[in-house]
Amino acid sequence: MAKSMTLLWGAGSSPCWRVMITLEEKKLQGYKHKLLSFEKEEHKSQEVLEINPRGQLPAFKHGDNIINESTGACLYLENQFKSQGNKLIPDNPAAQALMYQRMMEGLTLIEKLNLVVFYDLVAPEGERHDSAEKRNKENLVAELQLWESYLGNVAAGSYLAGAFSLADVVVFPNIAYAFHYGLSAERYPKMAKYYSLLKDRPSIKTTWPPQWYQIAQRSEALKDI
Repeated sequence: MAKSMTLLWGAGSSPCWRVMITLEEKKLQGYKHKLLSFEKEEHKSQEVLEINPRGQLPAFKHGDNIINESTGACLYLENQFKSQGNKLIPDNPAAQALMYQRMMEGLTLIEKLNLVVFYDLVAPEGERHDSAEKRNKENLVAELQLWESYLGNVAAGSYLAGAFSLADVVVFPNIAYAFHYGLSAERYPKMAKYYSLLKDRPSIKTTWPPQWYQIAQRSEALKDI
């Protein structure tokens, strides 16, 4: 099964990471994969464009089935391999509803993180304004405080929606990303606790972005958030 899968990915990308975590959780090791460089713009190569015409990573293919949106790929893998590996969607309707809610909110979290971490890259030089940068930071603070409230009761074996689920698959890489870019563990202790609970989970540890082992922290973009 896994041998018919191909994943083109970039290190440090939350969308790529969540697909890789799902593949590990579903015991689908052995898939074909290739690490590409964002810095060298390899994500715009013909190899990627043949699978993902947007020129974005991940680019994922299972047999003749192509699904490049990372959250969709995670859902696809869970639904196609329900009886294999760890169950990532709870059966209980209330837990399932909570899982989907947190899963989708995780996409908002990474969007707001990116607007602060990569503001200089996202906003063209002539269109950068202190007021816009300040607003992005204020929006991110509000978002992080919301996640602090969500994570208030998290403990080992009971994560965002009870047992480990696709909500954690989507959200954990975003929180790891935030701490990698300097987010204060003292200022956000509940997020830090969640990070500590999950960082050594086998599926996460195995797929940890390789360059993060080489440099503890790429920047301090979030140190004052």
